[in-house]
Amino acid sequence: MRRGLQSLDSSCSSFLGLGPAIDRRRALALIGGAAAATLASGTSAKAANGFAASLAPSEEDFLDDLEKRGCLFFWEQASPKTGQVLDRARNDLKPGARDPRKMASIAATGFGLTALCIADHRGYLPHAQVMERVTTTLDWHLNHFHQEHGFYYHFTDIETGAPFPGSEISSIDTSLLLCGVLTVRAYFDDAKIHSLATQIYERVDWPWMLNGGATLSMGWFPRKGFLEARWSHYCELMMIYLLAIGSPTHPVPPSAWNAWTRPTIEYAGFKYISGNDPLFTHQYSQAWFDFRYKHDSYADYFANSILATRAHKAFCLSMPKLYSEDYWGISASDYEGGYTAWGGPPPQGPIDGTVVPNAAAGSLAFVPKDCLHVLQAMKDKWGKKAWGQYGFADAFHPAAGWYDPDVLGIDQGISVIMAENLRSGLIWEVFMRNPEAVDAMNKAGFASGAMKA
Repeated sequence: MRRGLQSLDSSCSSFLGLGPAIDRRRALALIGGAAAATLASGTSAKAANGFAASLAPSEEDFLDDLEKRGCLFFWEQASPKTGQVLDRARNDLKPGARDPRKMASIAATGFGLTALCIADHRGYLPHAQVMERVTTTLDWHLNHFHQEHGFYYHFTDIETGAPFPGSEISSIDTSLLLCGVLTVRAYFDDAKIHSLATQIYERVDWPWMLNGGATLSMGWFPRKGFLEARWSHYCELMMIYLLAIGSPTHPVPPSAWNAWTRPTIEYAGFKYISGNDPLFTHQYSQAWFDFRYKHDSYADYFANSILATRAHKAFCLSMPKLYSEDYWGISASDYEGGYTAWGGPPPQGPIDGTVVPNAAAGSLAFVPKDCLHVLQAMKDKWGKKAWGQYGFADAFHPAAGWYDPDVLGIDQGISVIMAENLRSGLIWEVFMRNPEAVDAMNKAGFASGAMKA
């Protein structure tokens, strides 16, 4: 899945309010023992939710700036013709300029649709222009963009929609798009947006992607057929299964929720569900689906993401020559040698002291105090090199003198959404207005309240 204003001529400074005002196995998954003790003594799901009320003015200002700059990326680095969003762009472009690269990401577009709701809610963009961009995006994806059984190619030309060589019809990236589609449907009180979004979602043939199996395939190629790899263990997959179970037209059976496994990890006193995957896998589904105060027969997934974030921080701090309280967090991202999926625990990828800001930003709603602290500390110390037009560089390594010139759409997206969810819970509240989301969680066996030990 990963690799990877008032006037359209307004400058970045105007958008940001600095000038004229315009504004990521069926093992036992019960969370108990050391994990329960950790939650009891620290940030529980409820405490994390209530943290926003105690944000200091400087913290609010920082989060607002992070969100504004992220939303600017999704505005400037998208095609007004198709609504597609570039997979990546340089962080030092002239105000209003679009990166000359042509590769759009269907996942980034889903994050972008969601970011437009935040931009509208916060007044970063004029309402009419946001509505026009959203409507154009939905219309193009419904009526002009190639699809197979409702699923889309992962990477495409931003203006034509032609798939890039090697790009697959992707189940997870289509799901990320659909989360954005359903967010704008619920956010905007507009009949056309509602109709277009509903048609896009209801067109998706989820049983086709099962390809006769119990779990969903990761994708499909015209000549090769379905990928052998399946969404079969806990990661960012929760959104895929809930979208599929909740479909009113082409659903998969609720038993699909039980078909994927939930392996556990124990590290430094933390016990939680996780595959050998980067931190973003604990963040993506929870950007939209509200798992707070809920559990299925396996776990409280919100509490699980709290534990995963704390364990990740402890993992980083176990390497004091590389990381500190003011400098930690790695997730799938760029690094000096290219692009990699890295993280831990357990160690994964070429860990070299590079830091990835979206690791902490994507967990702002889970462990707000620690994540806010490290993000502000990094901006304060390295902001002139690591902070640009769209906020943080995707990754940087000051000791090596390396600062990524790019930002990535999916990494900007999780940062913006989780910052807003921390501040207001907006995207959780809006997305869960979709009856299909509520129905899916009910069919998957979610119940309210604390799990029984």
